Amino acid sequence: MRVLLLLALVMPAAAHALSKDAQEFIAITKELEPVQCEKRRLRREITLAQIESRSTKELRERFAKLNRDPKTAKLEKRLAELEPRLRHSSDPEDLPAVSRQQRENFYRCE
Repeated sequence: MRVLLLLALVMPAAAHALSKDAQEFIAITKELEPVQCEKRRLRREITLAQIESRSTKELRERFAKLNRDPKTAKLEKRLAELEPRLRHSSDPEDLPAVSRQQRENFYRCE
């Protein structure tokens, strides 16, 4: 019980220890999670269709439609701008926090 209480107190403090860039990156990634999951699913379906010599036209069109969405494109562009800044961040907590969040997102998509 004490361990859970300690974790509950430490976790919010750790989230605030991140740089603003890392916080923004994590927020954008959370917002894009459904689209990223759908893209991952479509990539798998396209690969499977190619292996089975089926048409991938419809799947590729759905994938392209996701990429054309202006809101998604804008958020993905911002992630691309933030990524190099995070790699060179002076905050030692940034990369582990971003990596952990991306792993969690990946497994939630499964």
